[in-house]
Amino acid sequence: MKNLVPIFFATDDNYMPYLDVAISSLVSHTSEENFYEITILNTGLRFDYKQKIKKHEKENVSINFFDMTFYIDGIKSKLKEVLHFSLATYYRLFIQSLFPQYKKVLYLDCDIVVLDDVALLYETDLKDNMLAGAIEQFVYNTQEYSDYAKYALGLDVSKYVNAGILVMDLEKFRENKIEQKFIHMILNYNFDLVDCDQAYLNFLCRDKILILDRGWNKTNYPIPYEGKVRIAHFALAEKPWQSDVLNGELFWDYAKKSEFYEVIKQNRENFSEEDREKKRQGELNLRKKAVEITNSDCTFYRKIILGILNNADKEAYGEI
Repeated sequence: MKNLVPIFFATDDNYMPYLDVAISSLVSHTSEENFYEITILNTGLRFDYKQKIKKHEKENVSINFFDMTFYIDGIKSKLKEVLHFSLATYYRLFIQSLFPQYKKVLYLDCDIVVLDDVALLYETDLKDNMLAGAIEQFVYNTQEYSDYAKYALGLDVSKYVNAGILVMDLEKFRENKIEQKFIHMILNYNFDLVDCDQAYLNFLCRDKILILDRGWNKTNYPIPYEGKVRIAHFALAEKPWQSDVLNGELFWDYAKKSEFYEVIKQNRENFSEEDREKKRQGELNLRKKAVEITNSDCTFYRKIILGILNNADKEAYGEI
């Protein structure tokens, strides 16, 4: 019997071409010893796009689509979109309750290229931790975001992980009621944030996060790196289908083989200097927002860690 490797992505129609590249690269590095069960979380996708993605299925790879519309309808209006993040980024927080058959899963962002067998990542021994992720280099190396993580969220920046590549222990998520705590925070406080679900995951799983080798999540942040790149992650605002970025050639190696290639190429050609300037300005505005949030009164640190919330909230979140 093959070893099961459950893998989750989340997307909308806009990201389907890039998801195709990610899945193509993932399937290219699978092992016959394993069965890779891919689930794509969404709230409605084009039928023709889904059919193209399904073509990557083979004997040991299945691809299924799961519509999240019903499950997030009650809180959708509370989920904030920030810069290049879409609402789909929040879907990973619901995997624990919607898929009770899984004890442990991989979550992968769509803006990646896989260069090794993800079963090796799945086999990571989480020990007593709830999840595993690589250090968020952009936060760690940028003063405004570093202060934001430390002073607004009350977290250790050296342990703050990027939420785009995760190994998740769903049993521990359920035991610690992570989804319920997230929904409670969204509905009652809906804190202003610059990194959406990433902040919630780092906060709610604090002190129970295993740090992964950066090779499993090599972002396009320009810092020296030694060792093997296993997953290239285009996590910053500028993407290889918009601009020249670090490791962008890895993306195009697979994009050229994709049935979406003409769409992807056209998107690159249509991305103007004006669009690039909007991206740059958006990043500057986000940095300013990080400073504003850090200096505000309504933050994780001030409202939760300092114990300002009422007794019901203290009971909901547990001991800090």
